[in-house]
Amino acid sequence: MTFFEIVFMNTKTEEKPSLIPRFLIFSLTLGLAPWSPPHIIGKVKWLMGGAAGMQPMDWFDLVLHGTPWVLLFGAILWEAKKKLFPAK
Repeated sequence: MTFFEIVFMNTKTEEKPSLIPRFLIFSLTLGLAPWSPPHIIGKVKWLMGGAAGMQPMDWFDLVLHGTPWVLLFGAILWEAKKKLFPAK
């Protein structure tokens, strides 16, 4: 079994594979780019400071770099829900 099959495929059960590894890779690449310092951190600080002077491009940038993180946290919550409250 290859690394790809272990991480991205769930061949032992009939369940759909977890999206967490995909969203983690997505978050670590697009979500943190550029890496020195991570762009999303500056945008979140700016937003928490009142977002004074944010232009439409800055809002687009925030959405672009923030979407992978929202998807990752959503997938983690979804998997936790499935584990804590299994379907009957």
